[in-house]
Amino acid sequence: MHARTSIRASSRSIKNDDPHVPRIGGPDYRRVSRNLALDLVRVTEAGALAGARWLGKGDKEGADQAAVDAMRHVLSFVPMRGTVVIGEGEKDEAPMLFNGESVGDGTGDAMDVAVDPLDGTRLTAFGRDGALSVIAIAPEGTLYDPGPVMYMDKLAVQKKAAGLVDLGNTVEQNIRGVALALEKEIDDVTVVMLDRPRHAELLKSCREAGARIKLITDGDVEASVAAATPSTNVDLMLGVGGTPEGVISATALRCMGAKFQGRLAPRNDEEKDKAIRLGYTLDNILNIEDLCKSGDVFFAATGVSNGDLLKGVQFDANGAISHSIVMRSASGTIRYMETHHQWQKQTLQEIGVVDPRKVNR
Repeated sequence: MHARTSIRASSRSIKNDDPHVPRIGGPDYRRVSRNLALDLVRVTEAGALAGARWLGKGDKEGADQAAVDAMRHVLSFVPMRGTVVIGEGEKDEAPMLFNGESVGDGTGDAMDVAVDPLDGTRLTAFGRDGALSVIAIAPEGTLYDPGPVMYMDKLAVQKKAAGLVDLGNTVEQNIRGVALALEKEIDDVTVVMLDRPRHAELLKSCREAGARIKLITDGDVEASVAAATPSTNVDLMLGVGGTPEGVISATALRCMGAKFQGRLAPRNDEEKDKAIRLGYTLDNILNIEDLCKSGDVFFAATGVSNGDLLKGVQFDANGAISHSIVMRSASGTIRYMETHHQWQKQTLQEIGVVDPRKVNR
């Protein structure tokens, strides 16, 4: 209690406009505010630890439910008045983290919440790379509502190439733009996309342009963020994937100063007609500011299985090690966190990750 009081007093003593407080090189610590992303990483850690228990066990529903249960429990301690706007489905489809559910501890600001407790349920079930537990929050009313359209055409790229690519360009133009921005040969540019029959023409165009291809079975949130991260092995993400995942990806890339675009892609005439009746313009290219209107958004993700972006959960005799990325757009801060969890501590038992030595054999 004394430590918390001391920290709060310290924060209040720093005046936002105090000219007598020197600014050292780096962040302006004259302006200090709570970074909710540091609370959110505990939420994704809980989801990842619980979901990782199911790695390779062939039960995607069991893996997803474990991650949902753990994430929902820890979310109840986050200081916010949150409303799930992108979650596990409508109320009659999902018992927890459904669209419209109130989350958080009921204090603090009103926030939109977008969650995917296990982005890559099949990846987890079959022991494949690229599964994440992710969450994004933004001030109330600022995250895009995809309505009835569950898929969108997407583009994601790092900041350095943002001005040279666009969903309105041809595939070849975008690949050449990335090559120019990153000072690479076209043959060295790597494009990541979902391995789906609908991408046959896209795949053909990428190959004809000369790019390298990485096909993934699931998990395009990880693919989008990896494409926006200079240190990964992918340079550009293209193709049609889930609209909810697109909104979550947009929040991450807004924090990174990278580029994300989407264009709604209805699956059938019924979905198309419903979207038009509700006022959606299907030909519009949605920029990152359309998908995430606020300049102060928070994103956190924790690896479930190994991927281009993060390592997966590692279990050992004492507990587990998780790897996370935490971001805030207002400050542009990006943190990579390695967390060592101890089995004997109560917090892990509360989220259902039990000491394997205590399981009856």
